[in-house]
Amino acid sequence: MGFDDKVKNAAENLGGKAKEAAGKATDNERLEAEGQADQTKADLKQAGEKAKDAFK
Repeated sequence: MGFDDKVKNAAENLGGKAKEAAGKATDNERLEAEGQADQTKADLKQAGEKAKDAFK
């Protein structure tokens, strides 16, 4: 996993957490769900990168 990929995944995860928190604070279920989806997407990307690294 390259350093750039780690930073991008971490940023996407943090952005998702921020969206989720903003959705909870404003009672916006759509925004909260988007935040959770962003976090899940970042986690999946990170898992894929770790799998690539394991085969190197």
